[in-house]
Formats: sequence, C-alpha cells, structure tokens
Amino acid sequence: MEHKQELGHKEPTLHEIQQLEMDQAHHDIHYNNNHHKPNQLVAPLPSSLTRQNDADAATAVATASTTTTTEDEQEVSFFHDFVAGGIAGSASVVVGHPMDTLKVRIQTTTGNPTLTSLAMGSKYGGPVTLFRGMAAPLSAASIVNAIIFSSYGWSTRFWDQNMTEGYDPHLKAFACGSFAGLVQGLVICPMEHVKCRLQIQEAGSAAIASHPLQTTLRSILTSGGKSANISALYRGWWITCWREIPAFGGYFTLYDIFKDRIEDALDDGEVIQPDETTKNNHADATTAAMLATTTTIEPPKNTAHTWIASALAGGLTGAVTWAIVYPFDVIKTKIQTAPIDTPRHERTISAVVKRIVKQHGWNHMFRGLTVTCLRAFPVNGIIFPVYEYTLLHLCAWES
Repeated sequence: MEHKQELGHKEPTLHEIQQLEMDQAHHDIHYNNNHHKPNQLVAPLPSSLTRQNDADAATAVATASTTTTTEDEQEVSFFHDFVAGGIAGSASVVVGHPMDTLKVRIQTTTGNPTLTSLAMGSKYGGPVTLFRGMAAPLSAASIVNAIIFSSYGWSTRFWDQNMTEGYDPHLKAFACGSFAGLVQGLVICPMEHVKCRLQIQEAGSAAIASHPLQTTLRSILTSGGKSANISALYRGWWITCWREIPAFGGYFTLYDIFKDRIEDALDDGEVIQPDETTKNNHADATTAAMLATTTTIEPPKNTAHTWIASALAGGLTGAVTWAIVYPFDVIKTKIQTAPIDTPRHERTISAVVKRIVKQHGWNHMFRGLTVTCLRAFPVNGIIFPVYEYTLLHLCAWES
C-alpha cells in the first residue's frame, strides 16, 4: 500500500496509522498463506476486515493477529493427505489417461502415424482402448498421491527441525520434492511397467483376449523361468528415478513460484475505487476527499484468485517439468515395453539411448512431447485445486 503525502502535511492522521497497521496484518497473513508448511492450512483474511471503520480498526488488527495463530492454522494429518490426495489423483488419472495412452503409442510406434489413426484406428481397437490400462494407475492413485504429499510434508518438517534459518525456500522445496519423487518411484515403477505393456497391445492379440491385466502381470512375474520374479516388475527402475527425482523437485519449486506470481498479478489488477473508501469513513467531506486522493488502499484478498492461481500454476508447472524430463520418459518407455525376454545388456539406459539415436536421431527423444504437454496442463491443473479444496472441507468437517 502506498501512502502519498501532500505538501505541508507533516504528521499522518489517526486513520492512516490504523490503516497501516491493518495493511501490515494483511501482509503477514498473505505471507503465511504463500509460505505455510505443508502440514498446515492458513485461511485467507476475511474481506470484511479491510472495510472496518475508524472506530473498529484497532479491534480488527488485534483480532487478525490472534486469529492467525489460533483458528486459521489447522494441522493436516496423514488421513487428510490420503483422502485429499486420492481424490485429486483419481481426478487427474481420468482426465489424463487417454492422452497418456497416445503418448506411449507415439513413443513406441514406427513411422509417422497421425494422432487420429493412433486414437481411432482399428490397429489398437478403436477410441475405447484409449482407457486401456487405466485400472492400474486409478487403483493406485490414492496411495501414490498420499505418498507424494505425506513424504513431502514429512521431509519439510525434517528440514525445518535440522536446518538453520536463512536458507532459500526454493532450495527447501526442491530438496523435499526430490525426496518425494524418490519415494514415489518405489510405487510408480512397477505400476507403469504394467500400464505401458497394456497400452501398446494390439487388437486381436492373445494377451487381451480375456483378462488382459492378469495376463500381462503373469507374463512379467513368470519371466526368466521364475514363478514370482518381483525384480521384473521394477524393470526401468533407474531411469524412473532419473525422471521422478528432478521432476518432483522442480515441480514443487516451480509451483510455489508460479502460484505466487499469478496470484500477485491477479490481486494487483483489482483496485478499490476511492468512493469505496469514503463510504466507511465518518470524517467530513473535506477530509474524505483528501484521503481519497492521497491514499491508495490495498484490496482485500480474493479467494477466487487463489483457486485460479492454483490451477494455472499447476498446469504450467506440469507442462514445464514434463518438457525438462521428457527424454527420460522416452527411454523408460522403450525399456519397459521391450520384449519381456530381452537380455539385460540390451535394455540398459546407455544401450537404449544409442539405439534410439542410431535408428531415429536425437529428435526421437522428444517424440510425443506436444501431446504430453497438452495432457500435463489439465492433469496438473486439477491436482492442486482438488487437493486443496478437499483438504479445506475435510478440516472444516472435523472442526
């Protein structure tokens, strides 16, 4: 908030002093909202607080300062993370799986087929097959997202307890996000191995004649002449780590940056007109006119801006992080969709990269990136708003 003084005006009025105190309280709550710990929710400042008259201003400041530390902070438990993360993850899977299937088919097919042929053609069985393999990620969506948010929350608490003050908050977000990516890889690697094999099965193949999920899972577990080859489920583990760890580190870091910038831009574009100020001012007409011309009042926090910023930041973050780590995903897909009896030395990361570059060139490492980014925006634009919305209602319901 800016306070401009006219010539000859030496001392601020009582109204201006009270307004400055209110603005400081609003700034503190706004800061807490944007920099709170993952295990806490800080409610936005009620808009009515910024419209207090001169008589109630001091009381409003005191109320704001006490409410911030008592009613506005709500501890988030593992139960909250599990339910909210599960709902958000399920929503993102339903929205993004068809385009994920297209991405895998683009990465594994030869030639230059059109998106229409990959989605609608008879080779894979028509458009309904775009949802093939969705059962695996959908069934694990609750667990996966609970792991992401709970491991991120635990790592941030561990960081706060063991690190000295003065560190860069973005460094903290990247480190804790990277840890969450490592933990998530333990669950996502076998799940995506099964999913990728289901997504590239062609119509009429024996594997999808009946019970495709069970058939695919059995072929993986019985590979190598073993009855329960668990290590085969984790084919592509190292390349999954190369993808997940930097992706989630950047994901949480960029999300905070984008959300703060977008929300600030939306708030800056909303200005209270001078007549709104004078409506609640009991001073005489001359004083009111002077304050209207010399004072610019910061607008109240708009909660709609928070949800819009969350959706846009999530979508942008998802698209950017996917663009950064996409070559790792191409390599992972090649490794996990190779014939199940492929020798180990032929499916190492270096061997797969050399084969891709030799046969298709470096451009192939970014094949399907457009579809992936188009998919990433709505998928990641849904996750955070749904998660935060569900979390708020769960905490309100328990209270």
